[in-house]
Amino acid sequence: MTDATGPGSHPVPHLADTSPESWREANRRLLGKILSEFAFEQLVKPLDAGDGRYRVDLESGVSYTFAATHGALGSWRVDADSVTRGATGLLGNDTQTPAWDAQTFLTDALTTIGTDAATLAMYLTEVSATLAVDAARIEHGGATAAELRELDHAELECHMTGHPTLAANKGRIGFSATDVRAYAPEAQQRFPLQWIAVHRGLAEFRGTSDLSEAAVLERELGAETVAAFRARIADAGCDPDAYVWMPVHPWQWDHAVQVLFAGEIAQRRIIPLGDSPDEYLPQQSVRTMTNMTERDRYDVKLPLKIVNTLIWRGIPPHCTQGAPVTTQWLTGLLDNDPVLRDELRTVLLGEVASVTVRHPYLDRVPGVPYQHLETLGCIWRTSVSARKDEGERVRTFASLLHVDERGTAFAAELARASGLPAEEWLSRLFETVLTPVLHVLYTYGITFNPHGQNTLIGYDENDVPRRLFLKDFVDDVSVSHTPVPERGPEPDGYDHVLPRKHPVVIRQHVVDQLLIGHFRYLAPLVAEQLGVAEETFWKLARKAVTAYHERFPEKAERFAEFDMLADEFPRYPFNTDRLVITRYVDRALRHALRPNGTVPNPLV
Repeated sequence: MTDATGPGSHPVPHLADTSPESWREANRRLLGKILSEFAFEQLVKPLDAGDGRYRVDLESGVSYTFAATHGALGSWRVDADSVTRGATGLLGNDTQTPAWDAQTFLTDALTTIGTDAATLAMYLTEVSATLAVDAARIEHGGATAAELRELDHAELECHMTGHPTLAANKGRIGFSATDVRAYAPEAQQRFPLQWIAVHRGLAEFRGTSDLSEAAVLERELGAETVAAFRARIADAGCDPDAYVWMPVHPWQWDHAVQVLFAGEIAQRRIIPLGDSPDEYLPQQSVRTMTNMTERDRYDVKLPLKIVNTLIWRGIPPHCTQGAPVTTQWLTGLLDNDPVLRDELRTVLLGEVASVTVRHPYLDRVPGVPYQHLETLGCIWRTSVSARKDEGERVRTFASLLHVDERGTAFAAELARASGLPAEEWLSRLFETVLTPVLHVLYTYGITFNPHGQNTLIGYDENDVPRRLFLKDFVDDVSVSHTPVPERGPEPDGYDHVLPRKHPVVIRQHVVDQLLIGHFRYLAPLVAEQLGVAEETFWKLARKAVTAYHERFPEKAERFAEFDMLADEFPRYPFNTDRLVITRYVDRALRHALRPNGTVPNPLV
């Protein structure tokens, strides 16, 4: 492995190299986030204590008091510096002391939030792992927002801080501390992938109509490596053409494949071939790799048998099987839309090829937990570098929420660098993000899951937003169950890959990922650092929606069906799902989130 390059580049240090002050600061920030998100989800219900302060009384006899403000969509913003704790004792809990320890709060709140000791023990494992990474980042300072502006999208990914809503956003249960320093994005370490050959009795290759298996191997490995791998299979006494070749994450090869598929390796049904000639950097999802040696080669999505941000991070076989046909259908449909193709120039980063490998024994057993069935497979996706224009800068939507250790928001840095007035830059941002997403929603009844990692923004040379890049089709695209003629013939054999959902649920993908999951956090950053009031922020966002409505009045029925201007939206509680609903129970299928209440729509 070699170090990545870029400002602030460093491996994640050992905890012994992190100061107590950095640990406390990481805790202080996380405690403020936990109180904010738990109050938003109504896991705790703060009482008004006057003068802008609120108090949370816990069943344990402990109370927490803090200053907070309210924002759009029912959000809470707790001032992390203001949090104090009072505990029942000889003097009662009227005497409050400064509070900074996130794990102490969680143990205090155990019965109040309705979880149990076993769940809390696992959750604290995720929280502690998150804190360790955050403390290391604080200790080393990291790159400034100005330095980050110069980075390419792959290097920039290594500097992000994780999911804005989930408190334990870097839990990665299964990774050791050494694994984090080797394979987590913040470690900024490049590494090769392990390639294996899997007998065709176990493995199946699929690709889009213009991609053969041989073409993918030639593109990803080059002729010299292909020849060397063929010789390795022949040396094992086997026919190279009897096998499907695929990459495996080196951690997965060591911790899962050699264990769960030991018999197949022993019987030469799986043959290790060696390392890839190229080195890769992990994206924020950890399991998706960007090729750093040959930037136009595919991104590779690989399963990891770890728990992170609510689920086991494998890849379901129906997703590997359905990826190419889903990409073929979507790109064929949307690339022929003149608005998307010619005017908006929206880029679809398709999942163009895949390998599916099912476990030879467990796949036949009903009810086996999904973590054991998603351990081997891969998906190749078109890379950003292969599709961006000369001079175009592409960054994830999530990067706009990043704040450097000097307190500068990356969004503010980009807006100032553009030379545009802040409101005009924001209007460009809203048009760039919302217009193509709404066009696909209203025209075709299709929604992506446009969260911060699946959505990327292309900027011009002045850092003005100009077009949208979308990815992750097979796992995150849904279609309305109502008939939509514009969709044409659908890949009906893959209903489980393209689930049919009620229009309200389809709309909620946009609401959750754009409004609640992103703009809810961006609005206060913009108000603080660019001087654009939150009310103005939401008016500009609304204008992007209504401008589309005014341009396409013939779609009025669709506007009503997928009503983005409804008075309120359902609230889906991510942290509650982990602590109270899903917990850490081993399930046969991934658990679907359920709403708990509603939030007012700031676009109204």
